[in-house]
Amino acid sequence: MTDGAFLFGSGHGSIPAMEPLSPEEIARYQRHILLPEIGGAGQQKLKAARILVIGAGGLGAPVLQYLAAAGVGTLGIADDDRVSLSNLQRQVIHDSGTIGELKTESAAFAIARLNPHVNIIRFEERFSSESARRHLSGFDLLIDGSDNFETRYAAADAAEQAKVPLVTGAVGRFDGSLTVLKPYEAAADGTLNPAYRDLFPEIPPDGLIPACAETGIIGALTGVIGTLMAMEAIKLITRSGEPLIGRLLLYDALTTRFDTIRYKRRKT
Repeated sequence: MTDGAFLFGSGHGSIPAMEPLSPEEIARYQRHILLPEIGGAGQQKLKAARILVIGAGGLGAPVLQYLAAAGVGTLGIADDDRVSLSNLQRQVIHDSGTIGELKTESAAFAIARLNPHVNIIRFEERFSSESARRHLSGFDLLIDGSDNFETRYAAADAAEQAKVPLVTGAVGRFDGSLTVLKPYEAAADGTLNPAYRDLFPEIPPDGLIPACAETGIIGALTGVIGTLMAMEAIKLITRSGEPLIGRLLLYDALTTRFDTIRYKRRKT
C-alpha cells in the first residue's frame, strides 16, 4: 500500500509495469479466464489496469471490493473522511473495528485481506479539479462514487479533459442510476459521445436535493449500483460487451425495475 495526496510525478511512468500472471493468480482468476470474453488476455489487462475510485463509501465499497477481487492491479482511493457507526449500514468494506479510522486506510486493509496482488494508493484528500488536472493521467479509468454534485461535476470535467473514461453513479433512498462517459471519442455515427453536462447541464441549487443523512437510504441499494459500476469498469478494461455510453441506467428498488434512457450530445 502507498499513502499519497495525488503524488504522481510522471503519469503512467510512476507506476511499475505489471508482470505476467503467476500460477497463484491463474488459479485465483480461473473463472474469469474460462470466459471467452475475458480469457487470459483480459485478465492480464485487469492486472495492468490503474483505476482511481472517488469515495470509499456506499458506492465505493462494492466497487473497490469487486475490482480488487477481479484482479485490478492498481486501485487508487480518494477520500478524506473517517469511518463512523452510521456508515456501516451500507459501506460494507468497513467494519465495527475500523470506526474512527480514515476510510482510505480501512478500505486498503480490507482489500489487502481480500487480494494481496492489488496495489493500493491512498489519497487522503477530497477529490478536486486541481488535483485531478495534475495527476489523473496516472490512471486508465476514473470511477465516481461520491455523494455530492460538486465532486461529480469536477470528476466529469477532469476525466473529459484528461481523456480518461468515467463510470459515474448516484443513489437516493430506494433508487439509483449509473452511466459511462467517453465524450472525447466519436460514436459509430461519427458524432462525439455525450458528456456529463449533456445529461445534467447544471449543478442543482443547494438544498434542492437533500442528502441521505436527511432522507435516509436503504443500504443494499448501494451494493446494487456499486456492483453495476464495477461491472462497467471491467467491461471497459477488458473491452468486452457494450458499456453504458450514451445510456443512463435507472434502478427502482421498490418495484425491482430497471430502465434505460438514451441521451446524446447537445447541439451547440
